[in-house]
Amino acid sequence: MRICVISDLHYNYTSGNPKDRQNKALILDFLGQIRGKYDCLILAGDIFDLWYDWHYCIVKQYFPILVKLFEVRQSGCRIIHISGNHDFWFEDFLSEYLDIELMPEFFELQADGKKIYVCHGDTHTVNDMRYQFFRRLIRIPLVKKFFAVLHPDLALSIGNLMSRSSRARIAPDPLLKKKTAGLIDFATKLILQNRADIVVMGHTHNPQLLPIHDGFFANSGDWINHYSYVEIIDGDIRLEYFNNNKGETV
Repeated sequence: MRICVISDLHYNYTSGNPKDRQNKALILDFLGQIRGKYDCLILAGDIFDLWYDWHYCIVKQYFPILVKLFEVRQSGCRIIHISGNHDFWFEDFLSEYLDIELMPEFFELQADGKKIYVCHGDTHTVNDMRYQFFRRLIRIPLVKKFFAVLHPDLALSIGNLMSRSSRARIAPDPLLKKKTAGLIDFATKLILQNRADIVVMGHTHNPQLLPIHDGFFANSGDWINHYSYVEIIDGDIRLEYFNNNKGETV
């Protein structure tokens, strides 16, 4: 089976700076090139900078990436979307109109004799209590209802301020190591408990491929600085970089 895991594209709905526009172009180029290449594409969270399903409208600036995802799905590739910390307010658009399967927390599958577990990873970081409190707060149904009654222009303006602040925040090396350690600890537990052979996460924007006992932990990185993704082909895992000569093979 041919599987691709990608996360943290942070495809945004603003005009953005030149780097944002370049990143969006690379994302669209990548999605255009993978039609027919994979059996399953797993979107492991933060694909969109902010997602909200209003009853009668969607964000028009997302049209290019939605078209590309539709074309990938039409090529016969199964698409799974796992909620991240930027894109979790889903209703029926992606599932009904694009036939994308929505997973609120994680996704598991067995392929080629390997048990594969994928999640965004934001619930497994450590030393990040402020974010964990915000994550619980923003998922309260009343908050979602409040957002729904706002005019989309106003709601997205507020969302953009929050999203840009989050993306611009760069964790110091010690904090990044602690956050990554939380992801690795969780992956290690799954592997030792024989719940998974391969564990893939994102969130920290830190591409990584790490052997753990008889399995592997991988972080799919991001599309702000690294343009990285994970391939699992016939049970073998690789960390790849798009439009870059880097690559790690095991």
